[in-house]
Amino acid sequence: MYQFQPTQAPYIRPGVVIHEPDSVVGGLLGSFALTLKQRGFAVAGCVRQGDHVLDLASGATVAAADLTTHAAKAFRAAMRDDSDLVVIDDFSACTMAARQMMATIAPGQGLALPVLSAIPGDQVQHWLDFAGQGGAMVAPQDSSLWQWWGPERLYRDLTLGVAQDEVRQIVVGPRWLLVEGPKGAGLAYLPRSGKDLPARLPDLRKQNLRQLAELSASWDALEMAVGIAAINAHYNTYDLDAQMGNGADTFRHETGRVVVVGAFPGLAEVLANPQVIETEPRPGEYPSVAMDTLLPGCAAAVVASSTIINRTLPRILRLAQGSRIALVGPATPLTPRLYEYGVEVLGGLLVRDVKGLADAIRAGAMPREFTRFATYVHRKQPVAVSP
Repeated sequence: MYQFQPTQAPYIRPGVVIHEPDSVVGGLLGSFALTLKQRGFAVAGCVRQGDHVLDLASGATVAAADLTTHAAKAFRAAMRDDSDLVVIDDFSACTMAARQMMATIAPGQGLALPVLSAIPGDQVQHWLDFAGQGGAMVAPQDSSLWQWWGPERLYRDLTLGVAQDEVRQIVVGPRWLLVEGPKGAGLAYLPRSGKDLPARLPDLRKQNLRQLAELSASWDALEMAVGIAAINAHYNTYDLDAQMGNGADTFRHETGRVVVVGAFPGLAEVLANPQVIETEPRPGEYPSVAMDTLLPGCAAAVVASSTIINRTLPRILRLAQGSRIALVGPATPLTPRLYEYGVEVLGGLLVRDVKGLADAIRAGAMPREFTRFATYVHRKQPVAVSP
């Protein structure tokens, strides 16, 4: 029988859910995979459902007796189609498929294909024999699965939710830019290379909102800013149901350490004795390198939305993992898609007067002046109710 042999070993980033020997976690893995698929990610693999096996890519079911064969086909198709995630809950079928593909385990996040499986706790040695130090052991909890998935993927997640709507205008000022869609307007601050944007506007204005949002994957700082503004134009709609204020006062009565990444006006009135991290710290503040020391173990963190644009947000979310986190500022996307990545409070801007704000941005207005034409609002992650 002909066996597919890749010309180059594919790189994978494996994770395994460790569970009790008598428990079944196929439902947990399947639910996680289907949630990502619903958000627009390309998901492949198969999970057991009673006497059948669910193919995650097609939604079809096959007999459980064909699990190993189907897992190998699903793994091969995932590599061929450049899927975002492979889930095979049967560990032996997963490792057999990976070995047939001559998969190489890559350490860290990188560009390797995430592969998720499960194994009983009394068989962990089999996992170590397969993955060594190159994989991750994951607790059988939804939050742990999202931590393994990683905040680095939030940009793609945000982009996948943006509609292919028309772009009504792109407004460029000396400090900020605005993108207007049919249902909302979004902002982003301009990087220092922003002076080059006017020459690129004719081409950008030919694209729809989704195409502009895809620029958030770029390593070009200017394109990144345009991408985030387009993302905000989709999610921060004029009729969004949200509470007044940026939400930073959610942590007003927090008894533990509160770290602020990026100071904002009125900070002293909202939080008592925060540890403030700034790119150019003033007396009493900390430099950016202090994030590695101050964020781990903090009770809460208030993070400026500028971290989305300069790409430090994923690192901050990893460092502050387990802490309460608020993301606040004019460039915050007000979408529940960010909750699973560890953000509890989203504080952003809803535009009321697009023309007035556009004129102000062209004139070089600062964020404190935006409130003449827009309102700062916030949304909180719903509290989970125990069954």
